[in-house]
Amino acid sequence: MTAPAHSLRLLALNDRYRSDQEDVVASFYMPAFSAATSYSRAVGYFTSTSLALFARGIESFAERGGTMRLVASPHLDEDDVTDIERGYDVRQVIQKATIRELDTEQPETVLDGLGILGRLIAQGRLDIKLAFVERDGRIGIYHEKIGTFRDAVGDLVSFTGSSNETYGGLMANFESIEVYRGWVAGDGARALRLEADFEKLWSGQTPHLSVEPFPDVARDRLIKLGGERPRASLPGCDDALTPSHVVATEPARLALPAWLTVRDYQREAVASWLRQQGRGILKMATGTGKTKTAMIAATQLANALRQREEPLVVLVLAPLQHLVDQWVTEIEAFGVRPVAVYESSQKWLHTVEDQLNEARLGQRPIVAMVATNASFASARFQSVLGRISQPLLVIADEAHNLGSSAYRSALPLNATYRLALSATPERWFDDEGTDALIGYFGPIAFELGLGEAIEMRALCRYLYLPRLVELNDVETNLYVGLTSQIAKRLAAGDSLKDTDSDSPIGFLLRQRAGILGHAQGKLAQLRSDLEARRGSWFQLIYCAQGRRPIEPGDPPGANQLHDVMNLVGNQLHLSAHSYISDTPRAERKRLLRRFSGGDDLRVLIAMRCLDEGVDIPDARIGYLLASSSNPREFIQRRGRLLRRADGKERAEILDYLAVPPAGTPINFDVERALLRREFERADEFGKLSENYERTLETLRPLKERYQLMDM
Repeated sequence: MTAPAHSLRLLALNDRYRSDQEDVVASFYMPAFSAATSYSRAVGYFTSTSLALFARGIESFAERGGTMRLVASPHLDEDDVTDIERGYDVRQVIQKATIRELDTEQPETVLDGLGILGRLIAQGRLDIKLAFVERDGRIGIYHEKIGTFRDAVGDLVSFTGSSNETYGGLMANFESIEVYRGWVAGDGARALRLEADFEKLWSGQTPHLSVEPFPDVARDRLIKLGGERPRASLPGCDDALTPSHVVATEPARLALPAWLTVRDYQREAVASWLRQQGRGILKMATGTGKTKTAMIAATQLANALRQREEPLVVLVLAPLQHLVDQWVTEIEAFGVRPVAVYESSQKWLHTVEDQLNEARLGQRPIVAMVATNASFASARFQSVLGRISQPLLVIADEAHNLGSSAYRSALPLNATYRLALSATPERWFDDEGTDALIGYFGPIAFELGLGEAIEMRALCRYLYLPRLVELNDVETNLYVGLTSQIAKRLAAGDSLKDTDSDSPIGFLLRQRAGILGHAQGKLAQLRSDLEARRGSWFQLIYCAQGRRPIEPGDPPGANQLHDVMNLVGNQLHLSAHSYISDTPRAERKRLLRRFSGGDDLRVLIAMRCLDEGVDIPDARIGYLLASSSNPREFIQRRGRLLRRADGKERAEILDYLAVPPAGTPINFDVERALLRREFERADEFGKLSENYERTLETLRPLKERYQLMDM
């Protein structure tokens, strides 16, 4: 029997198409559409752009009587996923997500394509369903990509591959597809199996997949758009699947900025890391340029891979969103625009996947992503990471944060290159977490201590001024009671190294730190110190967290940050502003700009938010009201103040240490052990300062009282 003129069997179809060898659209899709009468397709994502492009491709196909079924994954954001997981009506959530996608402002060409789509739906030529993974109470993205063509005599062509009907997928970024022709021996069974898989999917019989009809409201919106948009052919799209001409440009590559002067210790650090096969930890004092050192390393690595015609995927992990923003700026200075991965995955997922596809095709030599630790550990991003097969470099900023059990288990094992950055990679009283970090990233490749950094003028010199403040009567009573309880826990076998706030002794130690941090006498001493420096700019004040501890039954205690704001602004009339976790990111940037100007904002008042990674080199004077024996916290606060800046020769650090009055009836051995930890901080600050003798003189009476002169 002679095959009809429009027949799949007459096409010279290959069993495989790869974009590096041929034009997949022109060689496969266009001929198949010209011969087929039905088309069924399961793709990755539903977006306005992808549907518009798809509509343009099937218009002439539909005019010949062709029909099509499409299954796509709805574009759910984090809120949508949470709503479904909490039991909200699935169809309402999907309707909201679909309308949100269609309501996104679109260019005219996309609206024209969506108009075609609406007309095809109205004519009964196109039906759409939306699918997502639903398993064990969790929601995931439906990623499968299969398709089938059938013609008028029933011949079947099925295919599977990694391309999406997205702008990048249809117009440029196909990887490869495998094609199975139903009339060819060896292909027929596979072709029928893929068709059966689609039929099960369409009818909602695929395990762990939820398949929902396209929302009626979205359907009506598209049909209305079809009546409003002109039926004229789209510009340059006699056959819209034909890729438009693309002007070739040199792809972005990492390169050292012309203004950057690479310091000798940075060269040494990078060379040492490369000698360890691109793995290891840079233990460098805060303020010595760990970020730029890491980017120098990434640039050298990318250049080496380029010689082998291999791309490099760079993933930077940072604990907080404002640090992600800082890294984005740093990487842009090296010639590549990275993708910021935080907040809703709707903002980054498509871009990340498109860029990774381009890297796989050899079209993009560098993919750079900067993620918060939380977004990095999310299921969606972990799914992306698990599919990366190109050389992957993981750079962990403030790497000690990744030593927790939740984060270290998420670190990608497919990362060929690993670089950890931290002034203090050792986790405080967490040997297991420290060992896990070293096990993943490798040993310390380079170390630059604070003293050495000051000596080589990578950091500025500083004065350290400890301030001893006595507890008042109420605070002393609370303090004595807590010390007695701590003594009982120690006698029962607990350890001062147990800093877990959920443990009995950890809770007591936290309460004790609260009393010391909120000691009322600190405000009077702070007032005196501020008055002596009221003509100075670039001042930081670190406040204790929470509220002042109280006796049982008393009203809530005061908030130290509010008290300090009142003291600085209302009483001393100094221009000041708070900088806390609730401060929006845009406002934080404005505050830092005002502060760095040196003519507007004199004082920033913070709680922890200025600890990790915030770049404020102009800061010259720091008042540390909060009492912490965690070395990481005080080392980072000191580092904030020691960064070099124009006109900055020396910094001042005022450290407020609260102690019980002499003669307080207290367990001597326990108090001595607790105070030893406080003095360790003071000694760490003092020994590298320009006035260490003054520090020793200030602390001598207290050391003698508690027999700590050996420190």
